[in-house]
Amino acid sequence: MTIQPVRLFGDPILRARAAEVETFDQQVRQLVTDLTDTMYESGGVGMAAPQIGVGLRVFVYDTGDARGHLINPEFEVDGDETQTGPEGCLSIPGVREDVTRAMAVRARGVDMTGAPVEFRAEGLLARCVQHETDHLDGVLFLQRLEPALRKEAMRTIRESSWFTAGITVVPAAEIGGRKRADASGRGR
Repeated sequence: MTIQPVRLFGDPILRARAAEVETFDQQVRQLVTDLTDTMYESGGVGMAAPQIGVGLRVFVYDTGDARGHLINPEFEVDGDETQTGPEGCLSIPGVREDVTRAMAVRARGVDMTGAPVEFRAEGLLARCVQHETDHLDGVLFLQRLEPALRKEAMRTIRESSWFTAGITVVPAAEIGGRKRADASGRGR
């Protein structure tokens, strides 16, 4: 198990578009392992490589119903239905706000060996795919908030001890400590 420190809001890697993975070697397999271990240690249901300081298009997930990883992900919205619910981010501790996302998506990419992966995701898994793919595009969930909620979230961040101390990297265990998400996404 290799648990990595989690990058926090303010770290420039969280706002940069991650690079495509082109070589599927031991380093990519280790990255998937590190992301998975760090996600579990932090109590999340998803984690993207930039959150541990790696600028590659890789994310992992475990929603309770589905577990895996996706490399070089893409998705398309599947249907018109949306979901609005609480969303948080391991890189923005203490902030949870309602975000509207597509209820269902079709995700595709490759696994750690370069083999194609494609699946339909609904509910929490669809939210996770969208959230983690946003991370790989340098987009934080704060940017998906209505203006009033974004303002409130930014005030919470500015008042947080980690932000006022100028901390942009924190041990995973200090984020959440092995909480598991329920069907609503709490614990993410």
